[in-house]
Amino acid sequence: MSTSTRIPTPLRGHDSARRGLLFLTATGLSWGTTGAAADLVYRLGDMGPAAVSFWRHLGGLVLLGAFTVLRPRRGGRPTGATGRQGLGPLRTPPRRLGLLIAIGVGMAVFQTAYFAAVEATGVAVATIVTLGSGPVLTALGGRALLAERVGGAGAAAMAGALLGLGVLVGANAEGVVRPSGVALGLLSAGGYAAVTLLSRSAGRGSDAVAPAALTLWSFGVGAAVLFPLAWLEGLLPQGEGLWPTAGVLLYMALFTTALAYPLYFAGTARVCAATASVMMLLEPATAALLAVAFLGERLTAATATGTALLLASIVGLALAESRRRTG
Repeated sequence: MSTSTRIPTPLRGHDSARRGLLFLTATGLSWGTTGAAADLVYRLGDMGPAAVSFWRHLGGLVLLGAFTVLRPRRGGRPTGATGRQGLGPLRTPPRRLGLLIAIGVGMAVFQTAYFAAVEATGVAVATIVTLGSGPVLTALGGRALLAERVGGAGAAAMAGALLGLGVLVGANAEGVVRPSGVALGLLSAGGYAAVTLLSRSAGRGSDAVAPAALTLWSFGVGAAVLFPLAWLEGLLPQGEGLWPTAGVLLYMALFTTALAYPLYFAGTARVCAATASVMMLLEPATAALLAVAFLGERLTAATATGTALLLASIVGLALAESRRRTG
């Protein structure tokens, strides 16, 4: 290639960031449909949250595993044959193996508690509580366990999140927001925070685990943990809804897992962490829109106010993180 036809470096960087935003947009929209898909499974197949979570874990594991093993790399061999981007963690030292198992358990708690929250209090509230509280609990955990600095802006964002939860739960009429669903959403957020913090540890050091392999371990361990619970709950759809339910579960495994996770990792590699955090607000926004427009859920003034406070807290945390890294 001649010098005159090369793409200038700033232009290449701009194009990469633009693709990152596109990838994160697709991921946020896809993940925003997960709660609505779970609600459809409950209605069509009379399945429980553990079974829904198990099939999503197992389907994601199979599809992501096939993609990882078969994807060609520059040398012509499959990515899974050798190297850090393949299945190297299967030969992980015991210290890393325990960490990966803990991440898988956290992933199982995160997703199953979220699906249970959807069943208990609806898609919109469950998604907003989980995703609004998750970054706040992550920041608190980072401060307590990793000595990460929060700062005044981060503390204000956490206070805003607590206020948002208070408005969401306390200002709504009885029956609009169920406390049990909020508690499950907070449990899910705790699982999310644990996965995030443990993944940071797994991704550091000379024996760091690649994101693709980390995801495979997470879904593999999660599926193993969830299988007994799903078996007791009822592993297969009931009645005449077998095939429609199977179709929705396949959608969850393919689009919200096997395609969304690689897009998320590719997107976060191209933009800063603050931008990624703000972009992922598409997920609760999409979930709330689908819940109100198609599932018949109510969006009260208290719910809207609490939602705005929770999501604003994420923006505040993202901006505080951005200033901390560039300061």
